[in-house]
Amino acid sequence: MSDDELDVALRSAVRGDESGFAVLWRALQPALLRYLRVVCADAAEDVASETWLQAARDLSSFTGDATAFRVWLFRIARHRGIDDRRRAWRRREEVSEVVEPAAGEAVGDVLHDVVERSGTAWALDVISSLPADQAEAVMLRAVVGLDVAGTAAVLGKRPGAVRVAAMRGLRRLAEHPQVRQRRQPAGGLSGTRLEGA
Repeated sequence: MSDDELDVALRSAVRGDESGFAVLWRALQPALLRYLRVVCADAAEDVASETWLQAARDLSSFTGDATAFRVWLFRIARHRGIDDRRRAWRRREEVSEVVEPAAGEAVGDVLHDVVERSGTAWALDVISSLPADQAEAVMLRAVVGLDVAGTAAVLGKRPGAVRVAAMRGLRRLAEHPQVRQRRQPAGGLSGTRLEGA
């Protein structure tokens, strides 16, 4: 979705239009979940819900365009993620409940979903292995698509620190054994490129 389309939806949402808010949610929720998966792992969906609740509550006082909204939303998400980690640290609960598949849920459908998402899940797991500052910088710059200034605003850092963290993170990713293995062409010929690759 273009920034112009997001701007229209944003102006509508700020005025209280639910359909405008729904457009924002559909456009930004996937990137928000990917970011939060790196920031707070299994709590990503809960933290995303808290993020959207706060955004909905405070939206009437928001001023700015679609880019400023992304920065604002991801800053809220980051703070909610930090709060969640603090709560988890204090609680340290043990999960004892086992969830069974819903009646009638087809195993094939679940398998299809897992296969479809495995590439994204793998990438997020690899990014999660980076130091936290580098992982957040890479996610916000490369996955969410924020510029250096927007990423700096979300993280509360200077633009130079964001550039350095993103660069270091990308270098670490390039050297990561799993990334190197996936980048290696079939047959183990590391110096050649496959046609069309």
